[in-house]
Amino acid sequence: EAQDLAATDPDYAIRDLFNAIDGGDFPSWTVSVQIMTQAEAENFKYDPLDITKDWYESDVPLTPVGKLVLNRNPENFFAETEQAAFSPGHLVPGIEASQDKVLQARLFAYPDAHRYRFGTSTYTQIPINTPRCPFANYIRDGRMVVNGNQGGGPDYHPNSVAGTPK
Repeated sequence: EAQDLAATDPDYAIRDLFNAIDGGDFPSWTVSVQIMTQAEAENFKYDPLDITKDWYESDVPLTPVGKLVLNRNPENFFAETEQAAFSPGHLVPGIEASQDKVLQARLFAYPDAHRYRFGTSTYTQIPINTPRCPFANYIRDGRMVVNGNQGGGPDYHPNSVAGTPK
């Protein structure tokens, strides 16, 4: 049945998701992580960084950290989905990447792929990839600036412009 549906209506799943969200039936998933301290890793029954092994929930329980809810459809599909640039290096303060070799490779490869895909090192200025909180810095100009270049603010520190960080 699924193969027939895929052959006759390949956009069924996308349309179903869009219509569900549009109708207020927001799909959601619980997001959990498995956490192991350095001491636990040193005494674990096998190398926890061995990618051929699984961490079973009986050994390392899941810790819920949040909920992912798709609560709106994109207004501009290209700007909000095609230009999204995800990276395992986008970590909140206090969270560090492990020494997992595959993760370490991805920490390098994902931003490198984004620079190639967007043709610029300023992909973090594309609105879908920028922080939602206000920020101030002196990182300006460069190739293909797409964020308004922080307006007419100063591009050096210290400066005598009123209202800028001293």
